[in-house]
Amino acid sequence: MAYMDYYKILGISKSASSEEIKKAYRKLARKYHPDVNPGDKEAERKFKELNEANEVLSHAENRKKYDQYGENWKHGEQYAQAEQQQQRQYQSQGGGGYSGADFGEGEDFSDFFQNMFGGNNGGGFGRSSRGSASGKFKGQDVSAELNLNLKDVAVTHQQTFDINGKKVRITIPAGVEDGQKIKLSGYGNPGVNGGPAGDLIITFNIKEDSHFKRRGNNLSSEVEIDLYTAILGGEVKIPTLSGDVNLKVKPETQSGTKVRLKGKGFPVYKKEGEFGDLVVTYKVNIPKNLSEKQKELFEQIKNLQK
Repeated sequence: MAYMDYYKILGISKSASSEEIKKAYRKLARKYHPDVNPGDKEAERKFKELNEANEVLSHAENRKKYDQYGENWKHGEQYAQAEQQQQRQYQSQGGGGYSGADFGEGEDFSDFFQNMFGGNNGGGFGRSSRGSASGKFKGQDVSAELNLNLKDVAVTHQQTFDINGKKVRITIPAGVEDGQKIKLSGYGNPGVNGGPAGDLIITFNIKEDSHFKRRGNNLSSEVEIDLYTAILGGEVKIPTLSGDVNLKVKPETQSGTKVRLKGKGFPVYKKEGEFGDLVVTYKVNIPKNLSEKQKELFEQIKNLQK
């Protein structure tokens, strides 16, 4: 999992005041807000990073842990407890050495903990090559992203992918949302000293669909109808996630008219058999390249309106 410098994300120094943090966050949040950048995945990613950085740095206790422990700040209490335990053991032996880990000249406990808690193993918790502490610690969580199409998550299905050389098969329930996360316990980095493995956190990235727009459990789409059907009425074929349906068009239908199809929207997450609605907007297609005869007929209709 890549380390994120929260200060750099917010564009502030490590000495920034709480007011400066708040000001920087608000400015950047407005710039990258999804409502300002619809469909922009990069802006959405930056907005999520900004929120994460603000949640940590705007909280005094979390900021203190982050400044002290960096990317492993969430495990700050475990660090402190383990360090105290090692210090007590070291002092009980008169400072004459530590059983299980040899400290060379110029080394100290901070060096030991940096190695033990992932200083050289890509940021994840792992067993130190110098030895191990007596305490058990849960391994670091691992994050992964899964890119899916809208139609992929319209039905419950399974997907298999590789995480750290292990094949992981998950069942994806119909109706998951863009940005939604699920946790798989025990699929993260190994624990320390027999501690449990961390978890795998999967974030779903759902691509924009070319035809349907999703709003919660409802879908919306635009369907073109010709001028003659709009004026005289008729029937039009409407695409839905479950197949095409024929819909009657009332005479004198205006462009922009909306029709709601109950139960033809998106499946409700973990509620079998429940669906949102599909809202169809009619766009009247004005004919082009009219013949002289057609133009004459339209002139006659125009004159009848006088």
